[in-house]
Amino acid sequence: MQVQDCVLTGKPILSFIIEELVDAGIEEFVFVIGYLGEKVEDFVETRYPNIKAHFVVQNDRKGLGHAIWLTRDVVEENEDILIVLGDTIVMADIASVIDSPTSCIGLKKVEEPRNFGVAELNDKNQITKVVEKPKIPISNMAMVGLYKIKETKTLYDVLTYNIENDIQTPNEFHLTDAMMGMIDQGVTFTGFKVTNWYDCGQSDILLQTNATLLKMTSYASQDLPMYENTIIIHPVYIGTGTQIKNSIVGPNVTIGEQSKINYSIIKDSIIGNYTHLREVMLHQSVLGSDAAIAGVSQSLNIGDNTEIDLSGKTP
Repeated sequence: MQVQDCVLTGKPILSFIIEELVDAGIEEFVFVIGYLGEKVEDFVETRYPNIKAHFVVQNDRKGLGHAIWLTRDVVEENEDILIVLGDTIVMADIASVIDSPTSCIGLKKVEEPRNFGVAELNDKNQITKVVEKPKIPISNMAMVGLYKIKETKTLYDVLTYNIENDIQTPNEFHLTDAMMGMIDQGVTFTGFKVTNWYDCGQSDILLQTNATLLKMTSYASQDLPMYENTIIIHPVYIGTGTQIKNSIVGPNVTIGEQSKINYSIIKDSIIGNYTHLREVMLHQSVLGSDAAIAGVSQSLNIGDNTEIDLSGKTP
């Protein structure tokens, strides 16, 4: 599972994924981590001490197929597994997926299938072909990043063959190619449709996802304190310990914990933890944690531990 650190409604994307799977009865997890993976490991072990967690390091980003192949020594032969992408939130009946008698793939109809891995189905809901980002789409049913595999020995055998023979599409070892190899060997895959699917690997979709979740009453902040000389336009999520003065915040804004906002206008944005903003106007922006920004009026996509000052003052 490759991981996004960004927060939605106060929670990292990883938390949404773990909690949904735990609620469905999953107790053992394998996390594929890379750069700054120790942060993920520390987060999981601290926040979710009751799950059985394994951590596998992928030093070179050679694709999802390669990432899954690295877990081969952790998974027992033909042990059922779920594969979930770390930058994707999928709303589906996970319990029924777990109980499926066949391997299966989550699917959703999309307008532009060229941007996704897609699947072709027959009239029995069996998947007959999968292709990664086809130039000429075989269907408009996109694979959403949620898979159940029963025949894991076959999966790892095909992945090993592809890696040993350098079979890449175009420059990565794709899980899609491995699943097509499994289908060619007679493994049955069925499709299941998901209720909602949020691919949070892109900032615009991340912001759309944040706005959608905030409209659900269980995610937005309800009883907020009175912030000094500040207007809050709901829906918003504001983390504990955050100080806001002389500002307008919302709609569709998430602000993490222990941040400080002063003389700013923020809408349709995600702000991380421990971030300081002064004299800032932001819209359609994603800011990581521990950022300090002053005197900006635009759309930004800023990572953690960033400092920007265009005001001539010290934040």
